[in-house]
Amino acid sequence: MWSDVVDLRDFYGHRTGRTAQRMVRARLRALWPDVSGLRVLGLGFATPYLGVFRSEAERVLAAMPAGQGVLRWPAGERGLTMLCDENDLPLPDLSIDRVLIVHALECSESVRPFLREVWRVMADSGHLIIVAPNRRGLWARFESTPFGHGLPYSRAQLNRLLRDNMFMPMETKRTLFVPPINNQLLMSSAPAWENVGSKLFPAAGGVIITEAVKQMYAATIAAEPKRKRMLSAMPERNRGLNRHPRQGVPLKIDPDR
Repeated sequence: MWSDVVDLRDFYGHRTGRTAQRMVRARLRALWPDVSGLRVLGLGFATPYLGVFRSEAERVLAAMPAGQGVLRWPAGERGLTMLCDENDLPLPDLSIDRVLIVHALECSESVRPFLREVWRVMADSGHLIIVAPNRRGLWARFESTPFGHGLPYSRAQLNRLLRDNMFMPMETKRTLFVPPINNQLLMSSAPAWENVGSKLFPAAGGVIITEAVKQMYAATIAAEPKRKRMLSAMPERNRGLNRHPRQGVPLKIDPDR
C-alpha cells in the first residue's frame, strides 16, 4: 500500500524527517559523488534527496506513482515532477543515467514489472540506488515514519531481487541507527549514533541503501520442447474393433449400423 504524498511531505517537515534526510543524503552523496552531465530520475518520493544533484546533473526529474500522489517540486521554480504509473514510465528507452528509488519499492504491489520498467529507461551504463526499510532495523517497526510501512528488505533479499531483474548489486550501506523517536536531544545526537552503530552493529541500521548497475545480458534457461503425442496405427488383429475407454474391453463394431 502506498503512503500518501502529503503524509510523506509532513514527515520530512518534522525533526525526525529532517534527521533522516541528512543521514540518508550523506550516504547517497558518498555513493554518487559526481553526477556532472548525467540525467537523474527519482522514483517514489525522492525529492528530499534530489536537491544535492541539481547543480551538477544535466537534468533531474521526479516521478511519483499514481497510488502515492504528486506534489510540485521544487518550490517556486519550474516544476520537475510528474505523476505516472510505476509500471509504465513516460520516458524513452535508455534515457536515464542514474535512478534513485525512495519510498517506492517497499510499497509497490508489482515489484518485478516495476524494476523491469526501470531497467528499460536506464542507459546501458546506468546506475540504480534503492533506499528501503531494513528488515533488521528499528525504523521498520515504527509506523510513525514512512519506513515503517510496506515490505522491509534484508541485504540478501534486495540483492536477490535485483539479480532476478537484470541488475548487478555493487555496494550496500546502512544508516539511521538512531531510534525513530521525535526527541530533540536524541535527534541531535544522530551523528554519534551513526558512528557507533556503523562500527558495532552494522546490520541494525534503519534503512538499507543498495547501489546496482544495469546488467545488459542475463543467462536464460532453455526450455525443453514439449514432446508431441504420437498416435500409433491400430494392430492388424484389432481392426474392426474398438476398445471401451475405461475398461479396455474390445467392442465389435457392426458395419451395418
